[in-house]
Amino acid sequence: MTQKTPTPAEYAGGLAAFEKLTLRFYEKVREDPILAPVFAQMDADHPKHVAAFMTQCFGHGRPYSGERSENEALREMVGKHLGRHLTEVQRRRWVELLMDSADEVGLPSDPEFRSAFAAKIEWGTRIALNNSQLDENPVGPHEHLPRFGWGSVRGPFEVVGGICEFPLDEKIIP
Repeated sequence: MTQKTPTPAEYAGGLAAFEKLTLRFYEKVREDPILAPVFAQMDADHPKHVAAFMTQCFGHGRPYSGERSENEALREMVGKHLGRHLTEVQRRRWVELLMDSADEVGLPSDPEFRSAFAAKIEWGTRIALNNSQLDENPVGPHEHLPRFGWGSVRGPFEVVGGICEFPLDEKIIP
């Protein structure tokens, strides 16, 4: 009998693990001089929404999109970043605090998981930074939430084209 490879979200502990992560992370954010101003108006459910988004993107169910289409869910999530004009300093601090929080709450620390996790976080925060400079939502009608596995070589830009900084027909291929 062959064992099914778990998704990164399953391996990490599912929604409960990501909720623990985001609760700890946003505790840190509230005290951080670089990020606190960005999240000053954050509602109490924000950490749970981020946990649901991460869980779904890492392949475990539909806790973020729920009954909505993934296109609607992506459009809503991207819309929350529009016009916020985030900076690279803020992006880097977000990543740093999230990685520290992952250590503190005991997310898996093996190289395979952390590599997949770090890659998604880096990619996602760079997309959020780019989208925060826009005033109009770039999500097209056929796009959906990205899925991240254990490190496949194809880029997530193939799935969520419009939210990336370059058009799909201009992919960089060595």
